[in-house]
Amino acid sequence: MDAMTFDLGAERLRDVNRTLHRLKNGRARLKNPNGKHSVAAGLRSPLSVVVNGHCGYYAAGMNQLADVIIEGNAGVGVAENMMSGSVRVHGNASQSAGATAHGGLLVITGDAAARCGISMKGADIVVGGSIGHMSAFMAQAGRLVVRGDAGEALGDSIYEARLYVRGKVASLGADCIAKDMLAEHHTELRDLLDRAGFPDDDTADYTRYGSARQLYHFNAGNEY
Repeated sequence: MDAMTFDLGAERLRDVNRTLHRLKNGRARLKNPNGKHSVAAGLRSPLSVVVNGHCGYYAAGMNQLADVIIEGNAGVGVAENMMSGSVRVHGNASQSAGATAHGGLLVITGDAAARCGISMKGADIVVGGSIGHMSAFMAQAGRLVVRGDAGEALGDSIYEARLYVRGKVASLGADCIAKDMLAEHHTELRDLLDRAGFPDDDTADYTRYGSARQLYHFNAGNEY
């Protein structure tokens, strides 16, 4: 089946998104996004969508089932609140990539700015480069893999998400600590790297980080 082609330089984005929402399956190509916001947002069917260029805020937000490829950079909140499917950014991403995402796979081949994976709730995020400060803040579930470095306050107030970082970490946030890499973690990380397109990485080069579990448990000894 040939891909449907839409020119966002000539067609209204709202009309294009509405058409995509009505499709049950198939392939689509979006040309000339030119930094528009909410490109391919709210998809709910197993579509294959390729965006030829850079996107603004909330590209592929609230994605369900669709596989979206962005051939360029993405602005704030790419794949925000994603539920399933996949979003792949062939470039860099701005702040809050994958924020509150419940499921699916987000791959960013370049760098991601501050608050990557903030409050993530079950998604998998793989960043080919480095991430900015306050990433995985209050991350509740899911996995974040960083092939480069991490900025300050990584994993601040983290719950049960698992973080894997190959490079340096500027500082850890409250209640986030380095943890042992057991066999299950090497297996998990290997699968994530392979799915994201980085099969040559050695999982032994990564450090796992997670919750010390001292922050979110009630302590009966606390007095006020």
